[in-house]
Amino acid sequence: MKELFLVGIGGVFGAIARYIVGGWIQHFFPTFPMGTMVVNFIGSFFLSFIMYLSEFGGVISRDVRLFITVGLLGAFTTMSTFEYESFRMLEGHDYIHLTINVFGNVIGNIFAVFLGKEIALLIRR
Repeated sequence: MKELFLVGIGGVFGAIARYIVGGWIQHFFPTFPMGTMVVNFIGSFFLSFIMYLSEFGGVISRDVRLFITVGLLGAFTTMSTFEYESFRMLEGHDYIHLTINVFGNVIGNIFAVFLGKEIALLIRR
């Protein structure tokens, strides 16, 4: 029961953060879903960072890891919105933005995971 509470509370904070951060960033890019892309980059970085710190350093308890990774970051990041926005670009024959969105998200998020890992491992050395 405690785990469900931690995940739920983390999810509340993550959803609010996504709304604020994604909306603020999107304000500057009205024709491209940059808000979604940036929150996914941030989430990918921090998920990797937390998981590598936890796995190799043991400095993060299971409860804190659940709160942050499943709750907070799970609600902060959004694969479904990325897919929806990409599909809308496909429907609108906006192939240039679609290509940028898909490759930017996939490659950018893999790079964010790599950065999170490297920084976590540097801290643990």
